[in-house]
This record gives sequence, structure tokens and C-alpha cells, in this order.
Amino acid sequence: LLPSITSRFGLDGIASGALVSLLPLGILTGSLVFGPVVDRFGYRTLLTASAVLVVAGLEAMAFAPTVSVLQLAILAVGFGGGILNGGTNALVADISAGERGAKLSLLGVFFGVGALGMPALLGTLRGVEQSAVLGGIGAALVVPVLCIGVIAYPVPKQAQGFPVAEGAELLRDGALMAIALTLALQSGVEGIVNNWTTTYLQSSRGITPGDALLALTAYVVGMTVARLVLAAVLQRLPGGRVLVVGLLLTGAGVGVVAAAHSASAAAIGLALIGAGLSVGFPLLIGYVVDLFPTISGTAISVVLVIALSGNMALNYLVGVLSDWAGVGALPVYLVVCVALELTLALIALRAYHRRSAAA
Repeated sequence: LLPSITSRFGLDGIASGALVSLLPLGILTGSLVFGPVVDRFGYRTLLTASAVLVVAGLEAMAFAPTVSVLQLAILAVGFGGGILNGGTNALVADISAGERGAKLSLLGVFFGVGALGMPALLGTLRGVEQSAVLGGIGAALVVPVLCIGVIAYPVPKQAQGFPVAEGAELLRDGALMAIALTLALQSGVEGIVNNWTTTYLQSSRGITPGDALLALTAYVVGMTVARLVLAAVLQRLPGGRVLVVGLLLTGAGVGVVAAAHSASAAAIGLALIGAGLSVGFPLLIGYVVDLFPTISGTAISVVLVIALSGNMALNYLVGVLSDWAGVGALPVYLVVCVALELTLALIALRAYHRRSAAA
């Protein structure tokens, strides 16, 4: 939506960048807030309020009369979206004991459907004013908001008061920190692929902008399809083994992209990367709930905030390195990140299994 917003308000590059930065800020804040709230008060009120906030934010984005209103709208969408992202993951994990990885993978399929569906919808309705499209989407979302408000939820886990000391101990828990840092690298790799691959394919592999964008779509398709398959695979195979294979597959996909001289070859590599990265979040978020069932929301909040911070930090670092060494070294940056993630993942898996055996 950024091009139409930039044109509508006459924004320059700096103002556009500042506007875009409000979205991850809102997501980060929402991710931090949701956990303690759902542990103490349950899911219904928070998820309903956050969904209403997203709808209001979309409508305000569509018809904002000033840049100030637009800024508040984007912040609202990010904040509400951060709560929905974390809250729905926590909810699915809470109601899926014994098959958390599989059910969280199924939830992840729908995030992929949204990631593919929005650009496809805007492309299909290219001749329609984008403010009208966005307003229509906000209106349509009233239906799921009503569903969120009436369905049954688990009872609050800390209805008598939140255990502050137990929550504070999370930051000193080695297993949780190993999982969080693994997902910080995972989130960073996902962000780097999303934000930098098209630039790399155009400048270093001679692929046209349109073809590079189509190739990047294969990344989301690969991740979405793989998560659909994972819903069955994680019920039959050890999760740790699937995670290691996924990261090795990611590395192989990076190699294919690095060697690609056509959009189709790049698309194959990006699909492999997406499939390989599909395992991390569903599996490890499920492990977090296994380790901290009584304060699972708060534990997921901690992990997601660290993961999102890793995404922003690694993307900023790649920007600095690309300015210094050129974007042509992107595959090297990705391989280093994947290798570090694999190392941390092995440490996290060992810590998780040790704790599970002790319990």
C-alpha cells in the first residue's frame, strides 16, 4: 500500500520510511503486552479488542484526512496485529497439548494465505481506488471479529494474580533464552529473504523486477505448503530432527538462489528456503508452552519480542553490510545466519529435552 499512500500525502523517502517503521513498533509492543494479559485475564477480551483495533486501524488508513491520523492508524494495526499474532499462537498451543507443533503449523498456513492473498487481491482490483479496497477489507473483517467475541476460550491460568517472580525468572532461564535466540535468527533470516532477495536478484543475477517479485512469491508458497504438510509430519517424526532437516534445506535453497541465472531457478531456491524455514516457529513455540504451561502467554511474549528484535537488528545489519560490500554478498549473509541458527537450535533442543526428561 505504500506507493498509493506516498502519492496521496506527497511523502518523501524519509517520511515514508518513518511511516513504515511504525508498523514493526506496534507489532513489537503488542507482542510484549499480550502474554501477561492473557495469563491473568484470559483470551476473549484481549483478542476481541485487538481485532476491533485492527479493523478501526484499517478503516482509518483508508480514509485518513491527515498524516497524523495515518500514523495512528498504522500503529493501531501493528499493535492489534502483534496481539493477534502472539495471542492466537498462545491459544492454539494451549488447546493442543500433545500435538502443539502440528496445530501451530496449521495456524501458520493461514498466515501464509494472508501473505499471498493481500497482494493478489490488490493486484486483481488494480483499477479500484485502494482506499475503497482497504475500507472493504476492514468491513469484511467484522465477521471474524464477531466470531472471536462469542467462541469459547480456556479459563485464565493466573486468575488469582500474576506470579511476578516467576515471570521475571523467564529472562534467566537458559532453555527459554536458547529458543528465543534461535527464533531471533529465524525471524532475521525470514526478514532478510523478504526484504533483500528481489534487490539481489535484480542487481546481481540480472533478473527483471517483475520476475524477481514472482520468484519471491515462491518463498511464501513454499513456506505455506510446507506448514500444511508439517501438520501431519510433526505427528509422526521427532520435532528436533524435522527442525534440523529444515535448516539444512534452507541452506541448500540459499545455494540454489546464489547459483540461479533465471527467475525459475531462483523461485525453486526460494521455495526450498520457505519450506526449510517453515518448521522453526511452530515447533519451538510449542516447546515454550511445554516448558512453561502455567505462564505460557508471558513466555511466548518474551520469545516473540526477542525474535522480532532479532529481525530488525539483522535486517539493519544487512543494510549496513550491503552498503559496504554490496548486496551481491547476500547469500553469504544468509548462510552465516542459518549456520548460527542451526548451532543455537541444537543447543535449544538439548536443553528442552533435558528439562522434559527431568520433569
